[in-house]
Amino acid sequence: MKRIRILIIEDNRVLRDGLTIMLNEQADMHVVATIGSGNNVLQNARQTKPNIILLDVGLKNYNEVSVVELVKKNMPEAKVIGMGFVPSQSDIVEFVAAGASGFILKDATVKQFLGSIRSVSQGAKVLPPTLTDSLFSHIVDLAVTKKKGNRISAVRMTKREREIIALIADGLSNKEIAQRLNIATHTVKSHVHNIMEKLALHSRLQIAKFIHDDNS
Repeated sequence: MKRIRILIIEDNRVLRDGLTIMLNEQADMHVVATIGSGNNVLQNARQTKPNIILLDVGLKNYNEVSVVELVKKNMPEAKVIGMGFVPSQSDIVEFVAAGASGFILKDATVKQFLGSIRSVSQGAKVLPPTLTDSLFSHIVDLAVTKKKGNRISAVRMTKREREIIALIADGLSNKEIAQRLNIATHTVKSHVHNIMEKLALHSRLQIAKFIHDDNS
């Protein structure tokens, strides 16, 4: 049986050693190396040739997204899975867009943890079950859409949501948008909430900035 070769990047030694023991007990997995920081990731990866890289997203003094980008640029065959506690939607979007194949919560069950590794090794994308399927599809769409000025089209939105996005970009308030579209203000608020969920944003200001950046 060809085993899944795993590189662990985790700054907690106890957790790092525990993961190593658990994974090496699996007949189809083998930990080829462990690293306590984001330093020398590429050198270790080239030497050990992992199929999967488990990356702690809480590394001290190191940008995990930069690690993902470095690995995917130089070793595109290696698949990166982030490990951490409940992330924000924007963090997940950034992480997957950088080239990661998924995210595992540190409070996941052993079965979920091992299943995620096996799924990613077979080409799947994985996220914690607490993140909805619709959010996952939007993240994937955003991550694989590389062309500028086309990210909005990668997200499934209704005609009304697109109208409201355009009006937000023009600087209109919810009340002004309601008057312009002849709908209730609370309806506009509901649409704005849905838009922020789909784009993994947290405010109207972020929506406006997103549109500006997308069209620049």
